[in-house]
Amino acid sequence: MTLHTITLPEQAAGPAHPALADKLGAAMVAIAALMLCIGGFGAFEGFDVLYMTLTFGLGSIGGVLVARGSFRGLPGIRNNGVMTSGMQRRGLVGWAMGVAFTGFYCLLYWFPESLVHVVQAVNPVSMAIRGIPADRWFLYGSLYTAAVVIMGVRMIGRYRHNRYQQIRTLSVMFFQFMAAWLVPALLIGIGSKEFYFHYFWPLKYDYLFPSTLKGLLASPDSLLVFMGFWSMAMTVLATPVLTYFFGKRWYCSWVCGCGALAETLGDPWRQNSDKSTAAWKLERWLVHGVLVFIVLTTVLVWWNSASGGHVLGKASTVVADVYGFAIGAMFSGVIGVGFYPILGSRVWCRFGCPMAAVLGILQRSFSKFRITTNGAQCISCGNCSTYCEMGIDVRAYAQRGADVKRASCVGCGVCAAVCPRGVLKLENR
Repeated sequence: MTLHTITLPEQAAGPAHPALADKLGAAMVAIAALMLCIGGFGAFEGFDVLYMTLTFGLGSIGGVLVARGSFRGLPGIRNNGVMTSGMQRRGLVGWAMGVAFTGFYCLLYWFPESLVHVVQAVNPVSMAIRGIPADRWFLYGSLYTAAVVIMGVRMIGRYRHNRYQQIRTLSVMFFQFMAAWLVPALLIGIGSKEFYFHYFWPLKYDYLFPSTLKGLLASPDSLLVFMGFWSMAMTVLATPVLTYFFGKRWYCSWVCGCGALAETLGDPWRQNSDKSTAAWKLERWLVHGVLVFIVLTTVLVWWNSASGGHVLGKASTVVADVYGFAIGAMFSGVIGVGFYPILGSRVWCRFGCPMAAVLGILQRSFSKFRITTNGAQCISCGNCSTYCEMGIDVRAYAQRGADVKRASCVGCGVCAAVCPRGVLKLENR
């Protein structure tokens, strides 16, 4: 009998051990986080540039070093160690990170005085671009953008065998850096209104409120008038047309800032989404309930405005404030991002985003987009269902050769990227 020895590639033999660059990068990120916390007590008062260097500078370099690790080895599907990782599979590290994320959002929304010194870390950049000192929201936007860009590098490396994932990731990195961070800051710098061109109603609900819209359209500044028409056009015209041709993926997976963070920073936890029928039923009630809430809120504020405030008085404003607190802060921030390591990366998009609800209705009703399946090739490995961040049992569709055209599908394409048999294909037809 002749025995043959088969040598497996290093990445197929088991979880890869961290390289020296990974360890160095992780150490730099940890030091940067520590410096950020120490600076919160005023330790770097008057040394803004030094503080920025030791936090954003050191942390960004360290993050890129860690992200570069995803480019090692041969390109392809990588499942090694995911389900046994304490960070990625609700272990102690994962819970600790969830607590840290949640704690940060609580400080940001309800205890901003605790971040007075921390904002100094971005003060030099704020003064250079906006011409005014940094505040907590510029700090948040800078942290958010850094996370998307750095973890976007990791995403590109991890899925470099899939061109769709590479282009899509570059898209969300671009829109987050330009439309969500740089352009609004530059608008403030030239004395105009801070405006986010990639957000519109119902996600940015106040953009269609009478106080906002009338103020823009009545302005002598042509740029502000353009902002007003842009908000209406994107909501009424662009959203249904683009969704008809491309499904909700054109926004949720290519443009939206919430989706950008979910697809980059949240990628290590996408497998933690709940795939149960109970979760699906809860999802339908919650996400459409939030949509009804914001539709009624918008109608109320317009009705009140049209009546000169005689119908509801200040009640419409109270409703808007309640929505801002319960949905805008608690749901989208504290729960939506804070629970990434526990509930997966699309908690907000799946259960609470009104924009996702609108796009989902349009996608399910008349969109050309769908994920086609070749059931004859399916080996029921379950990769597609495991890595679906929206909790869809994609394998069940593939096994019976049915197209996936679910309202909740954001068209991220990861199910197709992790399929070893090429069963799934994203198509517009």
